[in-house]
Amino acid sequence: MSDEDEQADRWQHARREMIATQIEARGIGDPRVLAAIERVPRERFVPEAIRHLAHDDCALAIEADQTISQPYIVAYMTHALRVGPNTRVLEIGTGSGYQSAILSELTQQLWTIERIAELSRTASERLRGRDIHFRVGDGSLGWPEEAPFDRIIVTAAAPSVPQPLLDQLVDGGALVIPVGDSANQRLLAITKLPDRTIEHPLIRCRFVKFIGEAAWQ
Repeated sequence: MSDEDEQADRWQHARREMIATQIEARGIGDPRVLAAIERVPRERFVPEAIRHLAHDDCALAIEADQTISQPYIVAYMTHALRVGPNTRVLEIGTGSGYQSAILSELTQQLWTIERIAELSRTASERLRGRDIHFRVGDGSLGWPEEAPFDRIIVTAAAPSVPQPLLDQLVDGGALVIPVGDSANQRLLAITKLPDRTIEHPLIRCRFVKFIGEAAWQ
């Protein structure tokens, strides 16, 4: 076996251990989500200098003072979103592209917005060949030309739920978003009905601030 093959085996072992100890052990057993996470090499989405930490149970710093979320949080949000093969999904906050990669394993209809051009460019290079639509811009305003969406996922914390994102959901659609300030955030799952929205408070969390016209200024 070549050194390259041995390294690939070590990464795969680390990925499987991450799934077993950090995700399944905390109650996430959705086989489609677990399989998607196993297929995506997380180590390719972190800076080379900290690649050895890729499967640790924590968020990690990436370029432009942003982060790649803790593996459990990625799994939790993906599970909460409940994506099917034909679900139209809008992701706000492309970041490293790791969450995008997981989502693209579950649906063939994914749009993702990142306000930092450097991150969007790097993510699109990492994800070349996948059926993902990229945009650089203000994610708090959504992607109105492609709306409506069945699901929207936000990977940065807003002070409140941005109305443009709710407006771009189909009736019966769902939005998963962290809401709060720098010190106190909670993940929300919001279902949009024809005459109202229903908020489901989920777990406490810690994300970078969601910068945008309809979020933090």
